[in-house]
Amino acid sequence: MDKRISRVRNIGFVAHIDAGKTTVTERVLFYTGRIHRMGEVHDGQATMDWMPQEQKRGITITSAVTTCEWNNHEIHIIDTPGHVDFTIEVERSLRVLDGAVMILCGVGGVEAQTETVWYQARKYGVPMIAFVNKLDRVGADFNSVLKQISERLETKALPVQIPYYKEGMFSGVVDLIGWRILVWNEVDQGLTYEEKPVTEDIYKAVSEMREYMLESLADIDDTIMGKYLAEENIEDENLIKACIRKATMNNTIVPVLCGSALRNKGIQPLIDATLDYLPSPNEAKPIIAHNPKTGEDIQIESNPNGTLCAYVFKVYMEEGRRLVYLRIYSGTLRVSSEVYNATRGITERIARLFRMHAHHKERIDKAVPGDIVATVGLKEAVTGDTLTDKDHVFVLEPIEISKPVISVAIEPKSGNTTQKLLPTVQKMVVEDPTLRATEDPDTGQIIVAGMGELHLEVAVDRLKNTFGVDINIGKPQVLYCTTVQSLSMSDMSFSKKIGEEEHHGHISLSLMPNNRHEGNKFDILVDVSDDMKDFIIGGLEEAVLSDPIYGYEVVDVKAEVNKVIIDDLTTQLGIRVATQMAFQEAFKGADPVVLEPIMELEVLTPEEYIGDVIGDLSARRASIDGIKSKGKIHSIMAHIALSKTFGYSTELRSLTKGRGIFNMRFAGFDKV
Repeated sequence: MDKRISRVRNIGFVAHIDAGKTTVTERVLFYTGRIHRMGEVHDGQATMDWMPQEQKRGITITSAVTTCEWNNHEIHIIDTPGHVDFTIEVERSLRVLDGAVMILCGVGGVEAQTETVWYQARKYGVPMIAFVNKLDRVGADFNSVLKQISERLETKALPVQIPYYKEGMFSGVVDLIGWRILVWNEVDQGLTYEEKPVTEDIYKAVSEMREYMLESLADIDDTIMGKYLAEENIEDENLIKACIRKATMNNTIVPVLCGSALRNKGIQPLIDATLDYLPSPNEAKPIIAHNPKTGEDIQIESNPNGTLCAYVFKVYMEEGRRLVYLRIYSGTLRVSSEVYNATRGITERIARLFRMHAHHKERIDKAVPGDIVATVGLKEAVTGDTLTDKDHVFVLEPIEISKPVISVAIEPKSGNTTQKLLPTVQKMVVEDPTLRATEDPDTGQIIVAGMGELHLEVAVDRLKNTFGVDINIGKPQVLYCTTVQSLSMSDMSFSKKIGEEEHHGHISLSLMPNNRHEGNKFDILVDVSDDMKDFIIGGLEEAVLSDPIYGYEVVDVKAEVNKVIIDDLTTQLGIRVATQMAFQEAFKGADPVVLEPIMELEVLTPEEYIGDVIGDLSARRASIDGIKSKGKIHSIMAHIALSKTFGYSTELRSLTKGRGIFNMRFAGFDKV
């Protein structure tokens, strides 16, 4: 194993909004010596929240990359957003990370977006450790959060620490592995901490929790099982940590630590835990690439002397230049070297390479496996592209992009900005694949679609203030789509003279519903040439962009082409148009239905306002799924149409005297 790679960790901080990710990151950077003064999110001074839109709102909008060192290890960190509207930032970060730290609020516990990021991490097989933050707050309950992790995330939560309270105040943590209390020094901002023996008043509680930890490990490790059954004292810290590390990397358990980042407590053991329990690039889940010609799977090894394999996971437009973020999996990438974009089939040159610290750049000459770097010079690369050598062509799986659910119309305020508007919006679409932009042919307006009101608000803010485009903005509109509910068949022929050439085509197809949320599926059941297949599929892909009745995008349908008549008069354009006509005709007879975006809603409110909140949700035709108690706060879970949520933030504040909050995430499309 490459010794340098074994001392690298690529980790991300993920969580629900306001759980404290950026505050934790700030402390990690301070204690590792990467920064010399801690900034706070609420002051707009956090290192990783560098965009003006982030500082203004006190939230993370874009994932930021940095590097620090701890105990002779190099840690690459990505701080991700917690708001559901920016879920693409979490998705593409987890795609290139080897491990992650899930941060939970000691009061809120497992919240809506916590579940989303958990399942995103599981999709990519990313091992996790958990950090229960904000234990200094009134209502914080560590044991409740442990229970929620096990129940709501369906995994084994393994406490390796528990909170230590003195005179009712959160004072430090108890290390269950080392059987000691850690108390941080408040005078030096938590730079130092004192180790104390476990005191008599908490001895019983600590013993019970340590017993639970060892019992859980005995279930998954034969060595510890043998010692446990023999009733031996298991005091070998290295043995315990090795067992936890193995189980964490196998995604069998989630080690749980605790603290309060804002009060500078619990951070150093968390950094230690990332080294102890999360994998190096060599130990992470193997990366599988595909040969686009043969379909063969290729396992990528973390070898600096191997074939280049780099993955584009983010593009950022900086003062008109494209800054492309890469994760290097194999080979060595050097300044001025040529790379082959296997996804696009083009060759480009690396002009410069940078190691990033939020938006600050440090120039480097080369990048090796395990590195997360940025480069300029790649003019065509976009999120999801694979860079390699021209002699060894393979591609990595692209990132799954969610469908936009809400749109807004924008137009230039003056003729001076007309020519500038669409190219500027298109630059933002390159940065953020969940943004879509189209021009309305009737009004000339640009329709920008995204993942939520905040997503569009930030996009418009950047257009005006970052890119300097003066625009008028319409009201947000929900994006509807359509599907079919029954089987319909259609046989269509097309014959028309276009210019000097006659075009002909004849197609028969069947249209039927596909399973909800599984997308569209096109099958050609007759024997035709590969070129002709491409034109038939192209016709179907164009047809689903706009249905013939409502003009909405068609989703979750299955089209089977069962007859293609080809003769001397048949042309490629004729076949393509005939396919579109056949699809549209079949759509009309397949019992079409309009679908709207449905959101999963969680409302947190004090008990005295529950009746009013539920009454308002019922008036909005929400479906109430359940009510849970979280101490003095109650959580109401519901499903609600996105169209019924406009203005809900203001209404909830009014109903609860400013004490209620809510979280939403996209659940899927359903009938209007």
